[in-house]
Amino acid sequence: MGAGRFAPSPSGELHLGNLRTAILAWLFARSTNRRFLLRIEDLDRARAGAEELQLADLRAIGLEWDGPTVRQTERTELYTAAIEELRSRDLLFECFCTRRDITEASSAPHAAPGTYPGTCRDLSASEREAKRAVRPAALRLRSDTHEFAITDVLHGRFTGIVDDFVVLRNDSVPAYNLAVVVDDGIQGIDQVVRGDDLLTSAPRQAYLAQLLGYRVPTYAHVQLALNGEGRRLAKRDGSVTLGQLAQHGTSPEAARTMILASLGLPTSSLDAALDAFDPTLLPTHPWVFTTDPNALGTGKPIGWPS
Repeated sequence: MGAGRFAPSPSGELHLGNLRTAILAWLFARSTNRRFLLRIEDLDRARAGAEELQLADLRAIGLEWDGPTVRQTERTELYTAAIEELRSRDLLFECFCTRRDITEASSAPHAAPGTYPGTCRDLSASEREAKRAVRPAALRLRSDTHEFAITDVLHGRFTGIVDDFVVLRNDSVPAYNLAVVVDDGIQGIDQVVRGDDLLTSAPRQAYLAQLLGYRVPTYAHVQLALNGEGRRLAKRDGSVTLGQLAQHGTSPEAARTMILASLGLPTSSLDAALDAFDPTLLPTHPWVFTTDPNALGTGKPIGWPS
């Protein structure tokens, strides 16, 4: 049996956009008879107590998951093994570039914006030794393609850039693009549902999955929740977390109702939403969510979508 997943970073409370994506991931998994797994991606950003708050919020809106919660910080041996496999196949090289180096090089004429220009790909042994004395190296994948195509349930066939991306940062922390691929592969996750801001990352990850012998998952990059100014919804936008909404008398059930309504689904329960769920009927535009103080006393929760 395959699996889908929700994989938040424990950097703070989940906001309504995060919870909406979690519900969508659950709906996609359950509607296709997959397990639904929860993974905490805590390699990079972790705030004390955030994981507990996130798990409590997911339960408060009625979500349940299969098996234990997995944490990336408990899986570093798996990432190390994958890096060593790639190294043994001569698929890695040391990179000493700073972000500024890469930004300046990728802004040159004819360069693909934001991609790695290959600066350190073919350094000699003596050049690498000299650079090691100045700064520690990151490890990059020696890609043999410039693009890779994936299939997305909502976006169709999508072809994106694959450059020599980082798999081990220069602080010896496994990079996101490696960790997420290893986690999905080993956990048997063959369905990835997440925000469409990550669509352009999918070709790199699918290419790496193929190199490591994992099944390339089916993707569904869903529309984001945006604030009234058209930017990604964030906690700074006001009453957008369950904790903030509770201060205005809005319950987790009412928040779930808002989310399901934004998806055009029945709002009485998650089970009712699951019975009616059809990916082809999902909104094709972002959910614009604004906090409206005038909503107080109208029967609508604070933050009702505009």
